[in-house]
Amino acid sequence: MGISTKRTDFQVVRDMAKALPGVSGSSLHGVPSLKVSGRLLACLAIHKSAEPGSVVVRMGIEERAALIADYPDIYYVTDHYAKHPAVLVRLGRIDRASLRDLLGAAWRFVSSEKKTKKTGMRSREDRPLRKSPRRR
Repeated sequence: MGISTKRTDFQVVRDMAKALPGVSGSSLHGVPSLKVSGRLLACLAIHKSAEPGSVVVRMGIEERAALIADYPDIYYVTDHYAKHPAVLVRLGRIDRASLRDLLGAAWRFVSSEKKTKKTGMRSREDRPLRKSPRRR
């Protein structure tokens, strides 16, 4: 992972992510976001604890810990985001190849989620269709 020499902003993130299957643009709390089947993939980090020029990218907690340990100048987390399966990324510090790899990993993470946090049940998109009971 290297430091980027080209300026990276959310438009670059959007362009890279939209090359992945099923990614669509959306908004979350009034800021641009990217989703896969209605699930958040990435968005601008707007909480006051995040550094300016950061994005939130979804991933598992263990993967996040490894990235932060290996590249603390690029990846970080604040108390506000610690409870979420996501990492904060300093866009000005990540090279484009690493960003592309990160978004691909995030896409796989979001696409493979089977259970919602709150209920422990499969999300609506992942559930088999139920047949209506027949009326007699």
